[in-house]
Amino acid sequence: MFEGVHLPTLNAFLNALAALCLIVGYRFIRRREVAAHRACMVAAFTCSILFLVSYLVYHYQVGSVRYQGTGALRTVYLTILATHTVLAAAVPFLAVITLVRALRQRFDRHRAIARWTLPIWLYVSVTGVVIYLMLYGAPWG
Repeated sequence: MFEGVHLPTLNAFLNALAALCLIVGYRFIRRREVAAHRACMVAAFTCSILFLVSYLVYHYQVGSVRYQGTGALRTVYLTILATHTVLAAAVPFLAVITLVRALRQRFDRHRAIARWTLPIWLYVSVTGVVIYLMLYGAPWG
């Protein structure tokens, strides 16, 4: 299905793209550009769904991947991984609730949860890229 594609690299790309969409979408809503905000947030949601499918396929094939570093870097990695994992479990629920509230035009309730969803989702997306870089190194170098 994904022959020739290094799924961890695809996963990092999708996380980075989701983070970019979240940041740009936030900037759009701050400027009251609702249609552009909506497009960015739907794109972020789509990237995250594609990421989740790719992530599950990859880990079904290879299992877990152990970090090879030692010492302080290992502690940093495990701390990032732990916070990332806990918050990543919440993102699908938060994102769906936030999206549904917007689609139902319950913007007061949408804003209330989006204030929590955005930073958590952004943290998970960015730390996903950091985890990839710590495990596999930069794909361009």
